[in-house]
Amino acid sequence: MNNNQMSPVQQPLSVAPAVAAPVAAGKEKNKSGVVGIIMAILFLITAVTFAGLFIWSRMEYAELDESVNLKIDEAVSEAKTEQALADAEEAKKDTRTFTGPTDYGQLSFEYPKSWSVYIASDASKGGDFVSYLNPIEIEPVSESTVYALRVTIRDKDFESVVSEYQRYLDKGELSVETTTVDGTTANRYTGKIPNTELNGVIVIFKIRDKTAVLRTDSALLVDDFNTILSTVKFNA
Repeated sequence: MNNNQMSPVQQPLSVAPAVAAPVAAGKEKNKSGVVGIIMAILFLITAVTFAGLFIWSRMEYAELDESVNLKIDEAVSEAKTEQALADAEEAKKDTRTFTGPTDYGQLSFEYPKSWSVYIASDASKGGDFVSYLNPIEIEPVSESTVYALRVTIRDKDFESVVSEYQRYLDKGELSVETTTVDGTTANRYTGKIPNTELNGVIVIFKIRDKTAVLRTDSALLVDDFNTILSTVKFNA
């Protein structure tokens, strides 16, 4: 046998092509899944962040809107109050004349037209002349009710009325100073109104053989009281 000839037994073996291991593909798939999870987490975080920012911005807007509305309401209320005060001051310029009994010295003065007057005793049969003045309306008469102005012409001489107030001066409940009303010397008492819990001003002066007593029941009404006093006229 020729050495160059091969026996069937000695035919060369064929080698099968190499097959890629499936492990690499599995790793790629796992990597892709991890990336997807990370992206989903990032998306969720972003969504939550934007949702939080949206809610925060809405709350800030609502708070700002409420604050702005509150300031607007306050401004409107303040404007209305200022206008009401201005109207009230303007109304005070429009006045009427109060006139007391002729035989009691015909006491007169100017008072705001918007005020009401109640004459409790006109002294037509003697005694004291008593009247009350108050903005808008007169409340039921009592010692504890606050009135802008009480006007009394007492059928009593000036010295006797002065002596009645002396004990309240002695107690320190009132202070007194001298002033003038229509050129006549008057006593001006300030402090606790006798027999009440009110604090105000009382001015008394002589009218013929009688005594005029003008009183305001609140320190808040003193400016109006002073304005009225400046217009007082009477026949001494």
